[in-house]
This record gives sequence, C-alpha cells and structure tokens, in this order.
Amino acid sequence: MDPALPIFMPERQYPPMEPAAKPDFKQGYSVGDLPDGAPVSGQVDGEDVILVRQGEEFFAVGANCTHYHGPLAEGLIVGPTVRCPWHHACFDLRSGEAVRAPALDPISCWRVEKAGEQVFVREKIVAAKKPAFSGHPPSVVIVGGGAAGLAAAEMLRREGYTGPLTMISADDSPPCDRPNLSKDYLAGTAQEDWIPLRSPEFYRDNKIDLLLGSPVTALDPQQMRVHLANGITYPYGALLLATGADPVKLEIEGVVPGQVFYLRSFADSKAILERAASAKRVVVVGASFIGLEVTAALRSRGIAVDVVAPDKQPLERVLGPEVGKFIRSLHEEHGVIFHLGETLRSFQGNTATLSGGSTLTADFVVVGAGVRPALALAEQSGLAIDRGIRVNEYLETSAPGVFAAGDIARWPDPHSGDSIRVEHWVVAERQGQVAARNILGRKEKYDAVPFFWSQHYDVAINYVGHAERWDSITVKGSLEKRDCAVSYQRGGRVLAVATIARDLESLQAEAAMEAGRLQVANQ
Repeated sequence: MDPALPIFMPERQYPPMEPAAKPDFKQGYSVGDLPDGAPVSGQVDGEDVILVRQGEEFFAVGANCTHYHGPLAEGLIVGPTVRCPWHHACFDLRSGEAVRAPALDPISCWRVEKAGEQVFVREKIVAAKKPAFSGHPPSVVIVGGGAAGLAAAEMLRREGYTGPLTMISADDSPPCDRPNLSKDYLAGTAQEDWIPLRSPEFYRDNKIDLLLGSPVTALDPQQMRVHLANGITYPYGALLLATGADPVKLEIEGVVPGQVFYLRSFADSKAILERAASAKRVVVVGASFIGLEVTAALRSRGIAVDVVAPDKQPLERVLGPEVGKFIRSLHEEHGVIFHLGETLRSFQGNTATLSGGSTLTADFVVVGAGVRPALALAEQSGLAIDRGIRVNEYLETSAPGVFAAGDIARWPDPHSGDSIRVEHWVVAERQGQVAARNILGRKEKYDAVPFFWSQHYDVAINYVGHAERWDSITVKGSLEKRDCAVSYQRGGRVLAVATIARDLESLQAEAAMEAGRLQVANQ
C-alpha cells in the first residue's frame, strides 16, 4: 500500500500481528498449493505480485490496482481477468491492461513457467503497443471534460488511433478525480495534486488537444461541425458528447454572493474549502450522496452540520427506508442534525429559515439537491431525446457518427430490461471507453453492470446493478454491525445489490448479473 494514498480504516480494530513472510515466486511455488481461480500473494524482486491458476494456465501480475491501490489478492477472477475489490476495476491477466475503468493504467505482468510440480515467475513482460490506426474517422472531437470524455480520449490513443483528437471542455480545470471532491479532498486527506486524472504531459505526449474554458454553443450534425462561444468552428469525423450534468440550483430568499455553494467542479470544491476554513456551522441542503459525503467531510474538519431535506429518510429513494435509516443513524453518531420533511426557505445573514418556520444558524450553505443532464446542445441539434440523449446499444445517437456517454446518455440496459440513464462516475468512464472503441468501428455493445461507491466516515457502500423501483428488499447480515448485502428485487429478479464490508460478494453479484444470473445465492 502506498503510504501517500488515503486509507479507509475498518470499523473493527485488531491487535497488531507480525506479517507473514510472502513467498518468493522466483524461487518457485507448488502447483498443488495454487487453488484454481483464486489469487495467491507473493513477491518477485521485492515487488508485490499475485499468482493465479486457471486450469493449466498460470499468470503473475502486480498485486495492487492502479486506481486507489486496492488489493487484487482480495478481488475476483472472472475469465482471464482480475477485478479489484474496492471499485471494480478490471485487468487482463495476460497483458496487465486495465480493460475496465476506474483504473486507466495497466498493472505489471510477468512470464510464468511450469517445471514439474512447481511454477516459477520469470522476467517482466513488456506489453506490445497496438498497431497504429489511422483510418476512419479522419478526426475525433469530444465535447466534455469529465470522466467519459477523458476515458474516451485515453482509449482512442490506447487502441492506436493516430488521427487528430480534440477535447473541448467548458471547465477551467483539466479532467479531475471528481469522486474525491466530495470525499477525501474536501475532508483534507487527499492532496491537491492527486486530483487531476492526468498530467499536462499526458495530453502533450498523446497529442490530445485539450481546450479548457471553451463552451460549445452549437452542434451541426449535417455539416459535422461544432461551434464554440469564441467563434471558432471545429469539424469532426466522429463526435462524442460527454457534457455531463449540472447541479440543480435552488431559489433561496435573501442569499448574497459567497453564501451558497454547489459542488460539481474542482473549483467548486476549492471554494467550499476556502470558506470552511473559518466556519463553525454549515447547513447542507439535500440528503443525497453528494450532500451526505460533503456532510461527512465537513464533520471530519470539526464543523457542525445541519442537513435539511424533504425526504423521510436520507437516500431512501435509491437505497430504501431501512438503509436510509442506517445512514441517518451513522451521521447522527457523528453529530449531524437532520431536519427531514423540510426545505430551506431563506438565508439572511447567518440565519437559515426552514419551510416549517424554524431557524438555524450557519456560516454558509452547501446545496446537494441533485443534477440535471446537460442536454441543450443535443436538443438544439435535433438529436433524439428521452430524459437524456437516446443512444443504441453501441452508444450511438440518432445522428450517425455522433455518440454520447456519461450522465447524458440513456441506453437500453440488458440487465434490467429498461432504458436507463445513470449518474455514476464508473459508468461514465466505461461508456467513454466503449464509445471510443465503437468510434473506431469495433461494434461493441455496452452491457456493463452499473457500479458506484459512496463513503460515509469509515463506512463504504458499494452498489452494483440498477433499481429505479423494486417490490422487495432483502438484507443479509446486519446493517447495525456494518456487515451486510442488501438486494433489490422486482418480479423475482435481483436488479441491484448494495454491500457494506462485503467487497468480494459485491464482485460476485456483478459477475452474476453479467452472466444473466440475477438471483444472487444466499450466503
């Protein structure tokens, strides 16, 4: 584990134990001690490595995910891949390639040799670069500087595309690790230089023309051009729309500049941090994931927080009443005061007045009342809209050569059977990757199971699948003990599973959904 990275400590603490010596795989390892399909930890020349057996094939790869350094030895082997237990990144065991976000960089890979009943890990394998791909389309433009846009640009170059590649973002900051903005960075446990997803050298070396602070004002699918606010026009051979979503803004009486904050961009998070430096009390409007993660981050800084929301329980719409009640109690244990069934009517000076007439004292307000997909460009250009940009299974819009990914895309989900739009970071990245390959003519269906994670103090919630509605909820384990799996069913099928402290079970649920086995076995 890299000591520079944030570590989420488990709830239960145990006496320190002397670490067991890891086997040296260069000296050999018994085939009989290698379980089929389960990773074994060891070392090669001082580097942490996992050794994996699949039948008569043997693989050796780096032991830590390149996203947040999750331990791959605790992950899941699915076919010729290993999946990270923390945030479900996926790596190819043969090449080390990061085949699924949120990891973008590969893990190291070693050659393995079997001799008798022993396997020996030999030299590192240098991954071969994919051949240059300079054909159709003649150029690619990506509108949007978030998760989907960056993942698409990176994948286009990884796949060998050498044509002109332009990424146009209205944001003033380069693509950043947005989940961190409401979690570790806001809490003060992540350094500012961790936040950009890529260095300036990455864009230069990969010949990605990144235009920041450049809003796109019009899209012309017939002429295959995008028009910027500064009057410049960019032609394209293929276009990816990845404009994301914008925070829902509230009308609050009496507000003056510098009193109400929203969190979407790196600049937003830095503005909240600056204001929080001298604050003692804050009102957070909205019991959403963003609102509650901001709440946890501010509490970790010793700031008193009142949460105002119209809901009966926090996150009830997404996770159900029982999990919502647990989340509420978790925050209350940390001193948070909830004002549910209420809205913020006005904020004057340091006084917040709620819809029921009661008042709260606060230095400033953070609003986390949800987001709306940024659809203006698509609507103006005549693309098919259905509470998002309607795309097919290949993420292509109603206009040939125009693709959409991330928060704006509504796609046919093969797992739920519904047409869905999902506002998850990992979904956006994975859609960007698939859209990039389809821009190159791969004809790859987007069929990944949605996944997201949320952090509340020392409790992490992993969620796989998608359940906008359900007719039953089953809890295995104990919410109170913070060790459980919660499944959401409709019509006898499991549509989603939320887990706490059951990372492997979360991965298993994801794999079962991918395979069409939506009923997850009781454990």
